[in-house]
Amino acid sequence: MSDPTAEVTHTVAGGVAYLALNRPEALNAITPAQRDRLITLLGEASADPSVRAVVLTGTGRGFCAGADLRGGGASGERIPGDVARMIRQGAQRLIAAVLDCEKPVLAAVNGTAAGLGAHLALACDLVLAAESARFIEVFVRRGLVPDGGGAYLLPRLIGPRRAKELMFFGDAVSAADAERLGLVNRVVPDGELEKTAREWAERLATGPTRALALTKQLVNASLDSDRTTAFAAEAAAQEINMTTEDAREGVASFVERRSPEYRGR
Repeated sequence: MSDPTAEVTHTVAGGVAYLALNRPEALNAITPAQRDRLITLLGEASADPSVRAVVLTGTGRGFCAGADLRGGGASGERIPGDVARMIRQGAQRLIAAVLDCEKPVLAAVNGTAAGLGAHLALACDLVLAAESARFIEVFVRRGLVPDGGGAYLLPRLIGPRRAKELMFFGDAVSAADAERLGLVNRVVPDGELEKTAREWAERLATGPTRALALTKQLVNASLDSDRTTAFAAEAAAQEINMTTEDAREGVASFVERRSPEYRGR
């Protein structure tokens, strides 16, 4: 059982790792320590055969209000290269950890997701949003360029024109509008978010885990691939997948006209 006072809580139940940012008094503005802890936990989830899905959420009223700019990391004299290095080693490494996690990652967005917090949610494979959730490309309000992979993620999700509109104006996007734009999979009443996230995650956790990992890898890579490369990757992924126990079980259950029982192997 995770320490409920930890700044990132971590529990595993039913094959699902539940990760929650836990600084509700700061709307879960993420500190370097929290960022590094999330990266570690996502890496551990990838390698742990008992974990077959991940849920990422926040405690309190906010999902994540972005990077904690009051933590002191932005103070002091800078020399050329400092900022780029900080972005590479910080926000970009966090987003990459979500994209590269070998288990499906589900975001349960329980309130405001702003800046890096929005990108953290949008990097996830599936996104559930409470009706009270809001997504804000807050960077322009601070005179900043979007970081944390935003200019990479948003155009791939909603196209360049919509992405520019959100990033140029920095307006808050309601959960309903986020669903309409394709930023989230589904909007649910606030009181049903946790239950729905658990149900979705448990479904993922009973699926063919390696097949899901390879599918995630194929879809993510396809956005940067030409057809020849994508088709070659697809064939190679299926070749690898057919060596798994779950693939054999899937075929056998079809032939035997029964429901499959996947073990994540």
